[in-house]
Amino acid sequence: MDMNQYLEVFIEESKEHLQMCSEQLLELEKNPDDLSIVNDIFRAAHTLKGMSATMGYEDLANLTHKMENVLDAIRNEQITLQPETFDTLFLAVDDLEAMVYSIAEGGEGKRDVKDVVEKLLLIEKGESLIPTAANEVSAASAILEPKIVNSEYDEFEITVLQQSQDQGFNSYELKISLREDCLLKAARVFMVFEVLEKIGEVIKSNPPVEQLEEEQFDHSFSVTMVTKESVEDVQKKVMKVSEVDKVQVHTIDLEHLRIPVPVEEQEPVVTASQEAPVVTTVATEQTKKEEKKQAPVKSNSSKTIRVNIERLDILMNLFEELVIDRGRLDQISRDLDNQELHETVERMSRVTSDLQTIVLNMRMVPVETVFNRFPKMVRQLARDLNKKVDLQIVGAETELDRTVIDEIGDPLVHLLRNAMDHGIERPEVRLANGKPEEGKILLKAYHSGNHVFIEIEDDGAGINRERVLNKAIANGILSEEAVATLTDKQVYELILASGFSTAEKISDVSGRGVGLDVVKNTIESLGGSVTIDSKEGAGSVFLIQLPLTLSIISVMLVEIQKEKYAIPLSSIIETAIIKKEDIMNAHNQQVIDFRGKILPLLFLKDIFEVPEFGKEDEFLSVVIVRKGDKMAGLVVDSFIGQLEVVLKSLGDYLSTAFAISGATILGDGQVALIIDCNALIN
Repeated sequence: MDMNQYLEVFIEESKEHLQMCSEQLLELEKNPDDLSIVNDIFRAAHTLKGMSATMGYEDLANLTHKMENVLDAIRNEQITLQPETFDTLFLAVDDLEAMVYSIAEGGEGKRDVKDVVEKLLLIEKGESLIPTAANEVSAASAILEPKIVNSEYDEFEITVLQQSQDQGFNSYELKISLREDCLLKAARVFMVFEVLEKIGEVIKSNPPVEQLEEEQFDHSFSVTMVTKESVEDVQKKVMKVSEVDKVQVHTIDLEHLRIPVPVEEQEPVVTASQEAPVVTTVATEQTKKEEKKQAPVKSNSSKTIRVNIERLDILMNLFEELVIDRGRLDQISRDLDNQELHETVERMSRVTSDLQTIVLNMRMVPVETVFNRFPKMVRQLARDLNKKVDLQIVGAETELDRTVIDEIGDPLVHLLRNAMDHGIERPEVRLANGKPEEGKILLKAYHSGNHVFIEIEDDGAGINRERVLNKAIANGILSEEAVATLTDKQVYELILASGFSTAEKISDVSGRGVGLDVVKNTIESLGGSVTIDSKEGAGSVFLIQLPLTLSIISVMLVEIQKEKYAIPLSSIIETAIIKKEDIMNAHNQQVIDFRGKILPLLFLKDIFEVPEFGKEDEFLSVVIVRKGDKMAGLVVDSFIGQLEVVLKSLGDYLSTAFAISGATILGDGQVALIIDCNALIN
């Protein structure tokens, strides 16, 4: 059987379940007495195991099964939670993630997990309690490997069902029939279990799970579950699984467990061809009262579908072509001066602007997809460094374009590692300085205008201004005369220089400054910036500013001789007209006095070797641009105006072109190169 058609869904859902395991393990470590958290982790691991076995990834399924056994012993209070237990479970999750990513990259999901399996077995065997006679069947066997004969339940299962009823859950036995011509029975069973585990918990199945996974059944199977959903809702949700022919649901009578009592006098049967709602006759008044009491509240949750990112990329490319044609029509409308055409183009512009908003929003991804991996990383680093750290995440729902999201992970990892290694002090040092022994790191994201800001703030030792200045002078980054003119922020940002470090000894975790130039370059390549603020003894704040999207940008269109260039508005401070006689020379560089600051002038016609036509005017048009605290004046021939353009890559062949980040097609069909101001100022 070809399971490739389910591979993409399997990979995405596996990542979600593993993320759930990581988050809930961190929560459990903070609240070890809350066994409901263990149930959430167990449920995620159980689903992952079933999915893996169905898809044929036995190594993945086996490791998850070993992890399940430990979780099962924890939730039945047969073992006591120790730091080593959490370490082993986190290692198991790490291995599972590596196996899933291997599958995503075309591998077979295999990995040497012998060490972690041995640790899991030791935890399960060495620390678990001896089961009593009433509890002889473990939760794992009860839920995952039950022996079910003619709807009989053992003592453990009866206890689970009774406790569930006491907590307001309904106990149902479902008989599910697949279509006779169903070819992919195991996959359909997996989908049914997915539905059931979203609305409740499966107690047992007949045949057992292993036989269902191996398709060792005819076309029907039974499932016992507990849920707060009504009979009708359970039926409808299971019937949504394709190739399910009918679903029969019985309410289990806990007083006579061997003989489940039907809810209806006529069993509710829903077939795939039926569209009318099911009308049922309730057997007893008692059941009526229970169902009335447990009537489900109508959900207001939004409906979503999974869309392959490649389709969104295609949609974006098509829309970019539409933006180019819109500019072309606008140009033609102005040239012809036709009122009707002008009105039509204006309406088209409004519609495409709305469409642009929708298309860009479809590409937006919450930053939590990046932030989610940090709590586990910080936990492990804190243990490695013998530090106590509380990571607080705010604004994880803030959205960024997927192209930006893909690039910011590594810079954030490096900044967090720096905060852990060189920002947060050891507990004994913090106590000696009058601080709580547990350090705090705040990771915060928020929108402002057309940008997203990400802050990484720690309450650690801060940055030593004198040490930074001494190192900068020693490295020849600045002279002793220039020290007096620098503000505190300018001093702190010196640590972003290449190869700069104030660390007294090299650490394999990080070195404040070692690699921070890479962080800076990556952020600036995305059209963003990094600023630093710090107070010695109180902590540091790294502020990252990023554009919402990289594909459609606002630019100032300029002309150099007969060629057109685009300068991103995000880099421009203002424009100016200057006289040639105002130009001065300093250190073999032409400069101007701009509001008390000496700015270098860059003549773009010389940099880009533009052929000259005609004589130069006595006045020069200058675009003042900025990168961080550095500014420069770009000399052009004339300003054309502002507009939104589509940023197109130059491709691999022209990727080395100096100070050009891409190109765009203008309304008149001409190509304008987009200038990379960061490269020019560097």
